[in-house]
Amino acid sequence: QVQLVESGGGLVQAGGSLRLSCAASGRTFSRYPMGWFRQAPGKEREFVAAISWTGGSTAYADSVKGRFTISRDNAKNTVYLQMNSLKPEDTAVYSCAASPLLGVPTTGRNFNYWGQGTQVTVSS
Repeated sequence: QVQLVESGGGLVQAGGSLRLSCAASGRTFSRYPMGWFRQAPGKEREFVAAISWTGGSTAYADSVKGRFTISRDNAKNTVYLQMNSLKPEDTAVYSCAASPLLGVPTTGRNFNYWGQGTQVTVSS
């Protein structure tokens, strides 16, 4: 079992930055590929970014490529999402997730542990 707790969300103006953190506890965190997903009101959950268990491989949604960076610190059992040049359309609840698969999964159904999420609101 893996428990995930996100933090770092908040209200920011367009063009600003936020860094989300996801602290993990439970089973060996370092063996799990990790991902970030988001869900805006009235919309389906969508993939944002993912990282392999070593941190050597990453994947991003086209909508955030070049603006967001995912990273992890296995010594601290934490994965991060640095979000720069934020836009109002980035407003959503952001959740981190852990996958039992290898590589860099990008589909929600391939992740079986989820955090509660943290709200990110970008004002125009």
